[in-house]
Amino acid sequence: MINPAYKGKMVVVEGSYAVAHATKICRPNVISAYPITPQTHIVENLSQFMADGEVPNCEYINVESEFSAISALVGASAVGARTYSATTSQGLLLMHEVLFNASGMRLPIIMTVANRAVGAPINIWNDHQDSIAQRDTGWLQLYVEDVQEAADTLPQIYKIAEDSDIMLPGMVCMDGFILSHVYEPVVLLEQELTDNFLPPFHPENILDPEDPQTFGAFAAPDTYEEFRFLQEQAMQKALPKIESVAKEFEEIFGRFHGGLIDGYHLDDAEIIIMSMGSILGTVKDVVDQYRTCLLYTSPSPRDKRQSRMPS
Repeated sequence: MINPAYKGKMVVVEGSYAVAHATKICRPNVISAYPITPQTHIVENLSQFMADGEVPNCEYINVESEFSAISALVGASAVGARTYSATTSQGLLLMHEVLFNASGMRLPIIMTVANRAVGAPINIWNDHQDSIAQRDTGWLQLYVEDVQEAADTLPQIYKIAEDSDIMLPGMVCMDGFILSHVYEPVVLLEQELTDNFLPPFHPENILDPEDPQTFGAFAAPDTYEEFRFLQEQAMQKALPKIESVAKEFEEIFGRFHGGLIDGYHLDDAEIIIMSMGSILGTVKDVVDQYRTCLLYTSPSPRDKRQSRMPS
């Protein structure tokens, strides 16, 4: 939902451009990604921003695969860099092993996933099975309805993931082609407002020769269980943080995207449709026509019965 006062700032851009622009505005220190349809335009735009000198204090690492891309970001994040990647489908699956390392080492790496079906047969169109297959890797996952939300969620997930009580990696999941390649009106993030909203990343624990620490060491079962328990605690702490950050974002930018769960015409509803992603726009059109209702959410362990928000 956009404050009418901001509608005059709208420009028509491709979804991938809006996401790349939002990434630039979040001031990453290291970007590493491997091109794969339909994510490629995101990193193409970022590469152009880098070539034009629009992303200061940032290094773009060219790699030979998605496995290498996420591995490079694990190292960069461990030394205190704000990091970013983007991928989709088989590319995300190729990252699978390292996704566990990132979350287990409590590294707040952020990536955009342009959701796409996984083969075989080869299919480049939209499906959420690529990110849903990573459900248990310990990454936060936020699913978005439109391009505006895809861009606006990036600074929010950085702020959530980099919180000292959370320190978990996160994915912003946007429907491939349907959102990544569509041209629609968007309010692009402004640098000054984003700087006021998203502080610089200064993690408490980093790899530093002057202060040696161990990341991702061997752990016997009792220690391993403790690490996993702490990860689960961090995931639970992220739930209220997602809500509070969404409200803080609204105060600064005048746009609100519902936090964890949002509702649409729920009053006196007899049927509730639960969904996520760009299909929400279609469902809302049906709701408007047939006077039903909609509850939509990003996946979370939170009890949905306690989470319904009024329209």
